[in-house]
Amino acid sequence: MKATCFMGRNKVEVQEVPDPKILNASDVIVKITSTAICGSDLHLVDGYIPAVMHGDVLGHEFMGEVVEVGSNVKTLKSGDRVVVPFDIACGVCNACRNEMYSVCENSNPNAWMAASMWGHAGAGAFGYSHLTGGYAGGQAEYARVPFADVGPMKVPDGMTDEQVLFLSDILPTGYMGADLCDIKPGDVIAVWGCGPVGQFAIVSAYLLGAERVIAIDRFEYRLRMAREKAGAETIDYEEQDVLDTLKEMTGGRGPDACIDAVGMESHGHGPMWIYDRAMQAARVETDRGTALREAIMACRNGGTVSIIGVYGGFMDKFPIGSIMNRSLTIKTGQTHVQRYMRPLLERIQNGEIDPTFIITHTLPLEQAPHGYDIFKNKLDECEKVILKPGAVSATTGSYAHA
Repeated sequence: MKATCFMGRNKVEVQEVPDPKILNASDVIVKITSTAICGSDLHLVDGYIPAVMHGDVLGHEFMGEVVEVGSNVKTLKSGDRVVVPFDIACGVCNACRNEMYSVCENSNPNAWMAASMWGHAGAGAFGYSHLTGGYAGGQAEYARVPFADVGPMKVPDGMTDEQVLFLSDILPTGYMGADLCDIKPGDVIAVWGCGPVGQFAIVSAYLLGAERVIAIDRFEYRLRMAREKAGAETIDYEEQDVLDTLKEMTGGRGPDACIDAVGMESHGHGPMWIYDRAMQAARVETDRGTALREAIMACRNGGTVSIIGVYGGFMDKFPIGSIMNRSLTIKTGQTHVQRYMRPLLERIQNGEIDPTFIITHTLPLEQAPHGYDIFKNKLDECEKVILKPGAVSATTGSYAHA
């Protein structure tokens, strides 16, 4: 089968790889009809997540049709159309019983590796390095899905792939970012990053009762989408001082909660930005902290900072004094996708949210390298790329970016 493979730092190629097989009785094989490129994939390709190996199949946002079923699978059959959570969960451990699916205790066969970095291991995940189990990803024609009675959700008749694909990751991630804020009527929420997750965090904050949402980014097309599609007020951090502007917009008080939807590769300007770039280039720190530091410093006293942007290791100049002295609450986590999928599906069916507004590019799987190029480099106003396995491709090749 064809699959998008990691071929070295800043290089991906569509290659022929072996078809997946049923390995455990709880597995299913899914023929993928739609998959997507996520901002988190860029962290892998850019070389900031360890234990990504040459030839690894990328991608963790995918859906399709069940074509083979393990003997112990009870809830699915061949022909079922499903959307698959990025996090792999067993459904029976202590974490899963408490709906903390992204820290499942049984689904990561390389738990020792993750625990050596983070103290304890999280769950397995598709296409996201050997720290999370080394599972082949979903930017491919087929995928093996373990614990199939726990993860994949059947897609109701009449719904398009585009309506439900993002239930695999970024819609629940944006929603969880807002949910962690414990939003009350009248609250003002600030969101760093107007990428796909940031857009969904804005929409979700309104769904949960926020009165105002203020979004921070530097790309006009993303800020425009945040205003026109998600309803946010916006700040261009290259044109305005973020902390001063947020104080002015909130009467000096600061936002009630701040959502970091950026993560380890946040951009900025000034001396701290130069420091972060130098430290990260030297591999002295793994994560650039511009967005997170600003979110912490901007949040009102006693407020909440919700971190849903991905961080991999260590950050310098972390303002712990601001957190402690101002009674801030920090909430974070990889998304417990299975907890949110069905409630969000119902919101889509009820017309409360239309996730398709973020889609700007749809490409054949063979053009995944081009998709990575335009997404990473913000070309052609690219916000979100969907890949279609089996679609006719005019061009093939590899993406290599210095």
